[in-house]
Amino acid sequence: MTSWNPFPWRAWAIAWALVCHAVLAAPRAARLPNIVVVFCDDLGWGDLGCQGAQGIRTPHLDRMAREGTRFTRFYVAQAVCSASRTALLTGCYPNRVGIHGALGPKQPIGLHPDETTLAEVLKGRGYATAIVGKWHLGRPAPLLPTRQGFDEYLGLPYSNDMWPSHPTAPRNTYPPLPLMDGERVIEEMPDQSRLTRRYTDRAVDFIRRNASRPFFLYLAHSMPHVPLFAGKDFKGRSGRGTFGDVIEEIDASVGAVLGELRRQGIDQETLVVFTSDNGPWLSYGNHAGSAGPFREGKGTSFEGGIRVPCIVRWPGRIPAGRVTDDPWMTIDVLPTVAGLVGAPLHGRKIDGRDVWPLIEGRAGASNPHPAYFIYYNVGELQAVIAGRWKLFLPHRSQTLGGRSGGTNGVPASYRPMRVGLELYDLGSDPGESRDVSGANPGVVREMLRHAEAARGDLGDALTGRVGVGTRPVGRAD
Repeated sequence: MTSWNPFPWRAWAIAWALVCHAVLAAPRAARLPNIVVVFCDDLGWGDLGCQGAQGIRTPHLDRMAREGTRFTRFYVAQAVCSASRTALLTGCYPNRVGIHGALGPKQPIGLHPDETTLAEVLKGRGYATAIVGKWHLGRPAPLLPTRQGFDEYLGLPYSNDMWPSHPTAPRNTYPPLPLMDGERVIEEMPDQSRLTRRYTDRAVDFIRRNASRPFFLYLAHSMPHVPLFAGKDFKGRSGRGTFGDVIEEIDASVGAVLGELRRQGIDQETLVVFTSDNGPWLSYGNHAGSAGPFREGKGTSFEGGIRVPCIVRWPGRIPAGRVTDDPWMTIDVLPTVAGLVGAPLHGRKIDGRDVWPLIEGRAGASNPHPAYFIYYNVGELQAVIAGRWKLFLPHRSQTLGGRSGGTNGVPASYRPMRVGLELYDLGSDPGESRDVSGANPGVVREMLRHAEAARGDLGDALTGRVGVGTRPVGRAD
């Protein structure tokens, strides 16, 4: 007896084909973008081929600039290690969260656990998060990146010169340099000629393991901070000695990261930002980089200290081949990324603002800040930037006085320099060579009003002001 089938096999086949077609034709749910931030240490504005470097080849970064946007007026909030990283990861001026200068290995302080990092913002949206490289926001276990929103950590907890071989520090100032994986020291005094390669391999592996989900990779290279070490495949390769070799290896590292994004098919779903924590450490001479056309370098509030390279790439979302002097700052990274991924910003006050229209090149977009503030020297307000204008407040700074710096890793000594109340027009004088305060008294008055507002909120060590909006630093026993 034959059983009755209301759906003959041909009808089943047709129905199945229609279902498959509908599934394939349906629009794919928008995936949250991956975020990659490559943060170099002491890389100067003029150290990339696309920004005029001589004797250094950076083909991968030059290509990244052709495929994305190069911002020639990107600022860090302070021209030194820990404070600069604080601004990037919290969206706050360092003064707000109590981080000044560069933290030492034995200091029991760091970023307060109650602060919200970029990793925590993204983790709240389901991101996998990793830091590879230099942390420098607290060495005690309660202050490590694994307690601040990062799932993974491989790198040095502070600068690579904070080791017993430091050329200018007294003996036994620093303990053996620790290479950490998570919260565990896996090596003491690691071979620094292998650091950039190890960081790169871990970064590529993280991308490969998380290609099917949104991820945040913070690749914080330890170099070109001194002491300089290049991998064996890069030694003697550049025309600028060890410093140039190190930059060419960092460029290759960026190439490996971008290559892995392409291999995984997620290139067009990934925002990549390349920049540096401050300008070049000029006292190290041939082991230091170049600030390009700008004045002074690391450790000062002049443009050479706070204006750094910045290339942003996201195929299909960010204009390719664009070069712009639209200004923005590291404090803006967190709120901008939060806006992109739909992450709420609530709780503690931050200083950055969403500048995505500026980055995207939207017609008519402008910077939303009335002014940026440059602090240094344990919380001293030294400069105010508003549009084309930059006002220096009276303070003490440092200079090499026209000398070329040290040689072979032994630094030259800086000379003290007194900076007065000085106004510069960065539009016509980016090298800060002509004080025009006398000719622009109205601009000076307006800038001083911005400075007074900052002092009330963020404080000023020079005047003894304690800001009403400042918060405590993190401490660990």
